Amino acid sequence: MKKNILLVWIMMMVTYPIRSQTVNWYALNAKEKHILNANIGTEYGVIFGLGYGYHFDNRFFPLIIGAEASIPSGNTLLDDFKVKAGAHVRWAKIHDVQFSTRIQGIFRKFENKNVAISNFGVDMAGVIGYYRPTWFAGGEVGFDKAIVTHFRHSEHYKEIYPEVKNGWYEPATGGNFYYGIQGGYSFSRQEVYVKLGNIVSQDFKTKPRLPFLVQIGYNYKL
Repeated sequence: MKKNILLVWIMMMVTYPIRSQTVNWYALNAKEKHILNANIGTEYGVIFGLGYGYHFDNRFFPLIIGAEASIPSGNTLLDDFKVKAGAHVRWAKIHDVQFSTRIQGIFRKFENKNVAISNFGVDMAGVIGYYRPTWFAGGEVGFDKAIVTHFRHSEHYKEIYPEVKNGWYEPATGGNFYYGIQGGYSFSRQEVYVKLGNIVSQDFKTKPRLPFLVQIGYNYKL
C-alpha cells in the first residue's frame, strides 16, 4: 500500500501540466517569424522555462511551431526537467474574439532517492480570448496525459520492496485536466503575460500537491 501511494504521489508531480507559451494573435504580424519566450511559474515548486516558436503566417489559420523546456529551482539541475514540442493554431476569428488550439508531445524526467521516472505524454488545450493590438485576455482548458512511463528504482527502494520491477509501464499512467485565465500587454515586438488557473486530476478524486497554476512570461518577437 505504501509503495502504491508513493508511486501515485510521484506520478502526480510528473504529470503536472507544463506552462505553455502564450501569444497575442492580434499583435503578431506577418514579419514576426521568431518568438523567444522566458517564463517563471509554480508546479511543485518554482519552475523556470525557455521556449522558441516559428510563426507561419497564414491569412486564415496562422500557425506557431515550437519547442519549450522547463526545470525546477534546486541543487541538481537535470534530476527534474521537461521538454515539449508541437503546434499552436488559430482557427477562428470573429471581430476581436479568437479561438486557438494547441497540441504538444512531452518528455519529462523526475528523480528522487527512491525512483527515476521518464515519461512520454501529450498536452492538448483550447484557448478563447479577446485580443487587441496592445492587450489580450482569455480562458484556457486543457488536458495533460502521461502515455508511457519508465520506472528505475533505487537500491534503497528495492531493499524495502524487493518485488518491485524496473521497466516501461502501459497503458497510460496518469493525467490532469487544467483550466484558467490569461492576460497580457503587447508593445514594440514584446509581450508580458500572466496565467492563473487550477488543476483537476484525471480521476476527479486525487488532489495535486499544489492544485493551482501561476505563470509570468515574456515574449520577444523577431
